[in-house]
Amino acid sequence: MARESRGPAELVRAASVARRHYLEGQSKIEIANDLGISRFKVARLLDLAHERGMVHIEIVADGEIDLDRSARLQEAFGLRHAVVIDGAGLDFLTLNEHLGEATALLLSEILSEGDVLGLPWARSVDIMTRSLHGLPRVDVVQLSGAMEIPGVDSSAVDIVRRAARLTGGSSSIFHAPLLLDDVVAAQTLQRDGLVKRALAQASRVTTAVMGIGSWSPGLSTIYDAATPEDREQASAAGVVGEIAGRFFDCAGCLVVPPLADRIVTIGADELRGIPEVIGLVSGSPKARAVGAALRGGLVNSLVVDTVHADALLEEAATRPRLLGGQAVTTS
Repeated sequence: MARESRGPAELVRAASVARRHYLEGQSKIEIANDLGISRFKVARLLDLAHERGMVHIEIVADGEIDLDRSARLQEAFGLRHAVVIDGAGLDFLTLNEHLGEATALLLSEILSEGDVLGLPWARSVDIMTRSLHGLPRVDVVQLSGAMEIPGVDSSAVDIVRRAARLTGGSSSIFHAPLLLDDVVAAQTLQRDGLVKRALAQASRVTTAVMGIGSWSPGLSTIYDAATPEDREQASAAGVVGEIAGRFFDCAGCLVVPPLADRIVTIGADELRGIPEVIGLVSGSPKARAVGAALRGGLVNSLVVDTVHADALLEEAATRPRLLGGQAVTTS
């Protein structure tokens, strides 16, 4: 349908109304009173201003936070919170530090006294805890054992104690590796009274920060530490990623490959029961794993960089998501 022709007087009036409303902050009723027209006419003139391209609305970045991408990501996946960091030109370590700082700021904003913060072992979580400040008094609970990898000198106990010192709350800790060499050793360790009692504290957690691993070389510390047989069995079980040592498939459903019996971590029910899980994603693109974790409800908040955000938004545009049990396609 051809666009209706408008004369210059109408266009100038539309521009005047748009300037009053968007630049001078006048309400539609105020404009109508000043110009002696109805507020419905004001609304039509504002629509005309949009239609003819007189008005351009843009959500700009606030420092390194890309507000537009953050808002679109939050809406596309129905997230509690989403923060997208502009990582252009940043090296791997610097980007991780910026993501950690953003997550720490988010925690200072959303945590209240009496909340319980859950932290597993993860490189990204370790970096994040170094930026924590201004937190209310909250207890901190360890959610998994730890792994020794080059370049990381903090255990899960160190991560939790560091956070607890900053909050002034108590820390619930246990000394255990995340991945053991055999099933018997893992089962024996998980039956240990101290470990069992500490892991039981996960049921108290109200907010957790977790890294998300993609089941690929260099994108998951568990994948890199596993044997070729472990990797093949996990892939055969449909594993695409892991969070705090819990494996999930492309639909975000938790799966239990043989490797899972050798891991000391939070229980599946406890993981599912945490009200807010913030996925802190860094490193090479992991959009497939992150998207699966979102679809499965394993995480419901995200802190990511623009590369991950764009990949997730592209995926969201082509995949239906569930809202109240109804499939909805985001465009």
